[in-house]
Amino acid sequence: MKINLDLIVRPHIKKLVKANSETENLQQKILLNKHENCMGSPLIKWYNRFPDKQQQAVKNATSKIKNITPENIFLGNGTDECIDLLYTCFCEPMIDNVIVCTPTYDRYEIAANIHQITVKKANLLGNYQLDMDLLESLVDEHTKIIWICSPNNPTGNSIYRDDIEIILNNFEGLVVIDEAYINFSRQKSFLQELKDYPNLIVLQTFSKAWGLAGLRLGKLFAHQEIIAILNSIKQPYNINTATQELVLKALENISQTNEMIKHIVAMRKEMVKSLVQFSFVKKINDSDTNFLMITVDDANALFNHLLTQDILVENLTHLPLCENCLNITIGTAKENEQLIAAFASFKP
Repeated sequence: MKINLDLIVRPHIKKLVKANSETENLQQKILLNKHENCMGSPLIKWYNRFPDKQQQAVKNATSKIKNITPENIFLGNGTDECIDLLYTCFCEPMIDNVIVCTPTYDRYEIAANIHQITVKKANLLGNYQLDMDLLESLVDEHTKIIWICSPNNPTGNSIYRDDIEIILNNFEGLVVIDEAYINFSRQKSFLQELKDYPNLIVLQTFSKAWGLAGLRLGKLFAHQEIIAILNSIKQPYNINTATQELVLKALENISQTNEMIKHIVAMRKEMVKSLVQFSFVKKINDSDTNFLMITVDDANALFNHLLTQDILVENLTHLPLCENCLNITIGTAKENEQLIAAFASFKP
């Protein structure tokens, strides 16, 4: 599917892109252009200099791991910033619309509401896969983005790859695939398909598998033209120096991260074995994530019981297709033991 960004980018954003296209010359040794404090800071390590606004070192390190050129990488203050910027760039308030495949990550809809973008909801099928006929019927000339979370939050399953490829080949807007949980999945990432689909955007994060949620760093991979537009309108120093330094350190320890992922997946499997023993647990959804969505007899009652045991899970029963469902993140071995003990003490 070819994409004409001139038809998608909001008109006033095009002007901003041209105005902000110049890049900083980082080769200069003496930087006296930003009104920084020349005396340093009260910390042992000085943070008196503004951070690299393009996060080039982190992008280069990520590029080697992902086998994606740095020019195809955008870094945001969490993927939430990436989501917000996509609305800013491509969706005209009170004119354009987007499609979300519910139940799914709620930030797509929240950000759309903030930007006054109409949200069309394509409920998933009973097996939590895309309803392709419904999706097709919802697309109109003002549909700019289709959001697909795979593996999906909160259901945990991966979306059929063939269905996503059909959308990529036929939809003339942007297809955003949120792969926040891809490291826990048996499914292949869509990263290597960027060269084939100029309308494809892939979101990933350092918050889940890398265990760096407190640093707030999200990754967006896309065609270079899309990256250039995002770079031109983002906040000038959206990723602080400390975050960039710590992430670079983490990227040096891929083997440790891979071991953590294997351990979490193993604990997820053990959790399934433990949960099936309870008669009030009716279904455990297949998961390619670090959480499980389960269906129980009475989600509200079990949720409240867990609260009395100082355990907080996510009650999904208000969401479409999630009646009497709870979402449980895989915790430490001790936390998982406490959860199972709390389940055992529940009297339906």
